[in-house]
Amino acid sequence: MGTAMTYAVIAGSGSFLPERVVSNDELAAELATRNISTSDEWIVERTGIRQRHLAERGVTTSVLATEAARRALQDAGVQAGDVDLIIVATSTPDYVFPSTACLVQANLGARGGAAFDVQAVCSGFVYALSTADAFVRAGRSRCALVIGAEVFSSILDWNDRSTCVLFGDGAGAVVLKASDKPGILAAQLHADGSQTKILCAAGNVAYGDVTGDPFLRMDGQAVFKQAVTVLDRSARDVCAEAGLDVAQLDWLVPHQANVRILNFLARKLQVPVEKVVITVDSHANTSAASVPLALDAARRDGRIKPGQLVLMQGVGGGFTWGSVLARM
Repeated sequence: MGTAMTYAVIAGSGSFLPERVVSNDELAAELATRNISTSDEWIVERTGIRQRHLAERGVTTSVLATEAARRALQDAGVQAGDVDLIIVATSTPDYVFPSTACLVQANLGARGGAAFDVQAVCSGFVYALSTADAFVRAGRSRCALVIGAEVFSSILDWNDRSTCVLFGDGAGAVVLKASDKPGILAAQLHADGSQTKILCAAGNVAYGDVTGDPFLRMDGQAVFKQAVTVLDRSARDVCAEAGLDVAQLDWLVPHQANVRILNFLARKLQVPVEKVVITVDSHANTSAASVPLALDAARRDGRIKPGQLVLMQGVGGGFTWGSVLARM
């Protein structure tokens, strides 16, 4: 007799957004005081973003991550003590070290299991979910907490209207549990490090000084072109790996960068836009937090139902991209 296969299933989700909501009009008024001109109309037309949540200064990524984690554990009916693996995807960690995952572990009172961060920028959650899935399948974890959390407002140049209007802060989390029934069906991760320059925050602290440019910089057109090409191919490849067709997907939960990218991707994949979960209008781009935030929003409002096929996709600086296909 062969041993039964172990799969990883998403047993619960949770999210947390900072209290402060900043509308486009409010942001435009703030920028106008520094002679930088933008407007609600300009932002909505180019990005689909209408507002974003911004953390107060001093509220760190681990704070948002911990609250999202607590909600995911509650949703999954799991105690913190049951968690044997915590992976946090973030580009805005609290410290150089320890990892944000270790800080979250301490906050939750879940000692002993492995805890580490994953850095793949806006693809971070998909990278972290795929990593946790591999741990569960290999029998190295029975209950994993996977979190995407960011305080992107801390790395934005608020004098650069081409980037500062695009991002927000937040955290989303899922609980993965070992099961004999298939949950995560397929996953693929990719990167092209030669594309570093199109999206980066190339600063650091060394010898007590900030070295390089500490702010996020982006070539918007190059990112757009890359994003739609790689996400289209990645979606098809992951569905093929699972022996399924893109047409069989119930939901597409892509990284929430820009509504134009989402609409373009839906058209290329011939997925009706009604099957695409879109939160970029209310959350803006929350980098590694965007996919779990969107997933949790659609689970909580009843759109995503048990048994449905969901494709989660990330694309971000690095240049990184990837997809995870799950049966909910």
